[in-house]
Amino acid sequence: MVASPRIEFVDDGLRRRLSWVTGLRLTVLTLLLGATFFFYLRGKLAEYPETLRIVYITIGVAYALAAVQGAVLRSGRRLRELTYVQLVLDQVLWTAIVYVSGGASSGATSFYGLTVLVGAILVGLRGAVLSAVIGGVLYGAMCAAFARGVLHPPSDQLWSSFALTPAQLTYPVLINVLGIVVVTALASYLAERLRTTGGALELATQRYTEAERLAELGRIAAWLAHEIRNPLGSIKGSVELLRESAALESEDKQLCDIILREATRLNDLVGDMVDLSKPRKARAESVDVAEVARDVVELANRPAGAKGTIKVIYIGPEGGVRARCDGAQIRQVVWNLVRNAIQSSNADTTVTVRVEVDQDTTTLSVEDQGPGVSGDAKARIFDAFYTTRSHGTGIGLAVVKRILDDHSRFGASIDVVSQPQGGAMFRVVLSRDVVGLKASLPPPKPARA
Repeated sequence: MVASPRIEFVDDGLRRRLSWVTGLRLTVLTLLLGATFFFYLRGKLAEYPETLRIVYITIGVAYALAAVQGAVLRSGRRLRELTYVQLVLDQVLWTAIVYVSGGASSGATSFYGLTVLVGAILVGLRGAVLSAVIGGVLYGAMCAAFARGVLHPPSDQLWSSFALTPAQLTYPVLINVLGIVVVTALASYLAERLRTTGGALELATQRYTEAERLAELGRIAAWLAHEIRNPLGSIKGSVELLRESAALESEDKQLCDIILREATRLNDLVGDMVDLSKPRKARAESVDVAEVARDVVELANRPAGAKGTIKVIYIGPEGGVRARCDGAQIRQVVWNLVRNAIQSSNADTTVTVRVEVDQDTTTLSVEDQGPGVSGDAKARIFDAFYTTRSHGTGIGLAVVKRILDDHSRFGASIDVVSQPQGGAMFRVVLSRDVVGLKASLPPPKPARA
């Protein structure tokens, strides 16, 4: 049995940040080398052989690590592991610089905080905390070694400029550790804000892309509506007349039914594209939802409406169920849900349209006996162009979601659940229109004297 090759994905964002940080690190180390020579050692290089050796080794190691990092960056593999290793090595290098530039009281301790910021930029909170912990441990270990006499200043420097006793070490240790903690807290906050802002920017970009795609779809839909709907109307009218001919045999009438059904499907597709790309703002009115649902069920059961032997049934009140919504758009919602249920169902099954009423809401549900909706599909089922069917377009349910999102200001909502016995149920909740219901009732008869 041959093992499948391991596929690694390149994080281009992390690679760009690592490249930028590598260049910044080399620049800082070069400037630090010059500052050490000309300011800290005051140009008297011959007087500090041990210090120079440590500085040379540190800078040389840093440049060598930069070369290794460049090779890894070029390959694009294990970038996150490289980042963590680099953060640890940076703190080790800074500790060597701190050691030769004054020990616990060195001004170079600020570079620990710089690495914390770099860690936050590269990998977020985890990078900042790792850098802070490693820097704090290394700095604390160096100070403890000075206090115990295990570590001594470079022999070519004045020991009086180093803090060596516990009393001398207390203040600089507290100040520097506090500084690392503060920088870590700020870096963590900034990293979280950066992550949040980046997510919002990505969402805004996604919405802009979706808007551009819908705008393009609108132009295509307008062209399709003009170029396709008129011929389709002619085809349907001609086939309907042909189907009524007494000369046709039963097989010929079945072929006519197929033509009518497919023509209807094409017309629905064009309508969905127009509805999705050029939405009309919903108008609140008093609508009899039960009447709308019954009309859609009757339409779906016509020869060109249903698929095969699928039966669409209605369960609920005959009428008088008024909700506050846009009647034409809610009719489109019910039709799209019924059509989706029919397309998702197998032959010899039933699609159920149900209307239920409680004190404040009217619930309209469409149930099928198809394969149901998986967890992954449920998260995307209302996305435009997403479909789980081989011949689906992913537009009908997107139109449903767009209409009901617009109706949310009237208290409308929609959800989908998989039935325990199989199939899916789309449930639309609308706010009842009690005032409209009372107005639609006949006036009471006057009481007899």
